[in-house]
Amino acid sequence: MHTSTFRAAVVRTPNGPDSIEIVDVPVVDPGPGQVLVRVAGATVNPVDLAVSSGFFHTAGLIDQPEHTGLGMDFAGTVLATGPGVDMAVGTRVAGAIIGFDRNFGTYAEQLVVSAADLAVVPDDLDLVEAATVPINGLAAAQIVDLLGNAPAGADRLLVTGAAGAVGGYLLSLARDRGWQVTGLARAEDEEFVRGLGADFTTHAESGWDAVADAAALQDQAIPLVRDGGTFVGVRPNGEPATERGITTSAVDTTPDGRRLAELLARTVSGELPARVHTVVPLEQTADAHRAVAKGGVRGRYVIRP
Repeated sequence: MHTSTFRAAVVRTPNGPDSIEIVDVPVVDPGPGQVLVRVAGATVNPVDLAVSSGFFHTAGLIDQPEHTGLGMDFAGTVLATGPGVDMAVGTRVAGAIIGFDRNFGTYAEQLVVSAADLAVVPDDLDLVEAATVPINGLAAAQIVDLLGNAPAGADRLLVTGAAGAVGGYLLSLARDRGWQVTGLARAEDEEFVRGLGADFTTHAESGWDAVADAAALQDQAIPLVRDGGTFVGVRPNGEPATERGITTSAVDTTPDGRRLAELLARTVSGELPARVHTVVPLEQTADAHRAVAKGGVRGRYVIRP
């Protein structure tokens, strides 16, 4: 028995945390290939802050007549399935919805999503922890795809923002492809970075074979790459201008249920870090955005609707 509405956090006229509203939204049945999920946790990501601030509206990338949904990744439990879906009600799942020009988001009690984009959450992983993995884990995995296998004798990789949400995953995942990884972060993050098996620095010199720019330093990071080296950024369509024969690209994260399942399994085993800073109810979404905007938070704020 479903109620006829559910609560969701949205912005009508985006102007930062103060413009976030909790509204009642009509329940929608899942269509072919879709599932209805009861959301147990939705992670606060920097892109969510950019949506609520109006950054993407001003840039002409969001055009929603009534309101814009907030939140991109989530974990929860399947409430109902649409035609053609081979997934039991009650299955614990995690996933991501990509793009921000939409009237719904993961900061909501319920969510209709494509079953193909979901991964089943392992029994030993808490749903709140699972909610922190999809966007940043997939971004890191897809950055590593862009880097490719480390060339013999040219395998020195610098990860900027190494203690951040994407950077922490990169430290582990890049080693799978043969890279010798060094994390660039603040002094207080040295233990975390080294704990993931990477070398550590607070100040990077130039000459790296490759730079994975999780901190979005952009033009400031290009001088760190050696002539003919590789730069991978995190801003789609925002790669810095190339110079000195450097190959530049940027990740454009896409949903991938199979890959996400692998990332969740590695989170259970402890290979990848599960970092929950604090859990807040839906009513405190604006407070969570204010806290993340201040910066310096290690671990994630997770909304529990």
